[in-house]
Amino acid sequence: MSLIVILGSGIVGRAAAWDLAKRGHELVVADADASAAARVAEEVGAARHQAADAARPENLGPLLTGASVLITAVPFRFNAGLARAAVAAGCHYLDFGGNPTIVAEQLQLDEAARRAGVAVVPDCGLAPGLVNVLALDCLRALGPGPVDRLAMRVGALPSSPRGALGYQLTFSPAGLINEYAEPCEVLRDGRHATVEPLTGIEEVDWPGVGTLEAFHTAGGSSSLPRRLEGRVKELDYKTLRYPGHAAAFRAMAEIGLFELEPRTVGSALVAPRDLLLNLLAANLPPPDDDLVLLRVWAEAARGDGQRAAGFEISDRSDGRFSALARTTAFPAGALAHMLTAGVIDEPGARTMDGAVGADLLLAELDGSGITIRPWPS
Repeated sequence: MSLIVILGSGIVGRAAAWDLAKRGHELVVADADASAAARVAEEVGAARHQAADAARPENLGPLLTGASVLITAVPFRFNAGLARAAVAAGCHYLDFGGNPTIVAEQLQLDEAARRAGVAVVPDCGLAPGLVNVLALDCLRALGPGPVDRLAMRVGALPSSPRGALGYQLTFSPAGLINEYAEPCEVLRDGRHATVEPLTGIEEVDWPGVGTLEAFHTAGGSSSLPRRLEGRVKELDYKTLRYPGHAAAFRAMAEIGLFELEPRTVGSALVAPRDLLLNLLAANLPPPDDDLVLLRVWAEAARGDGQRAAGFEISDRSDGRFSALARTTAFPAGALAHMLTAGVIDEPGARTMDGAVGADLLLAELDGSGITIRPWPS
């Protein structure tokens, strides 16, 4: 099997390492914290470990020598430089994306990636990632012609919510606030547009869970609004949370806690967002038994009337990994495996929904424990 480098040994990196080791790949787990990388390598039993700094991509050449794929599970701000380092080293590149500005920069590597014969694929986790691949399959099921609506609803939630936010620290607070602070890409009347995050709140009834709320967040729609402009009339991506969550974070944004510019507070210079991230990390409940809920569907008028196609996922922690870690890491692992096997062999830069079809991805995820059902059933 091929050599795969996983940079980042946190919640998602650990799950990706386990999945790829199970598939028989040789692995190097790298992290700025060498002891954290060593723990993951020891756990999966089929990996070496190495210290590596995501903030210094120019130093990663030796780490990437001989590697087929680099998967990065680090904060999104490092991803553009890491993608360039992978292209320079001649290896495929995957990450979990989520920041449209960074992803747009990575997609500009298309020509360089083609020359190097490698694929650069940001946005290949759960959302963005799997949900966008499923969204395109909904359109395929409807057949040719215009589509009235394409909707994506995804949430990672504690099974038993605690506190006013009804949330637990399932991934980086910086990634969470990025989703709540950036413009959200949508289609309105068939044209690309942006809407404010934490708006458009709607009530969602989920059997077995209860009443949830869904609201606009950034990054989850990935490249679909631009790819489907003119074909789909209305498209949006919304995050699922327990009721009241959006209003609480909207209030934080309104009083300036999302601001990046430092302010003088007494004798200290403090960026409000840095303070917020510190407090979220310190005070949100730690990851526990969690739920991942996903629902994606498309609607279109056809000659025989209104048609719809969709998918649904209700996934829980399996005791080894959180539901969010599994549903984020395993799609990327499946894609990495297909790249090394030559099942996907087109070089260039594109998001996951442009790199792999649902038929191939779902076949590779079979046996992962992630159940994807048609919706409505």
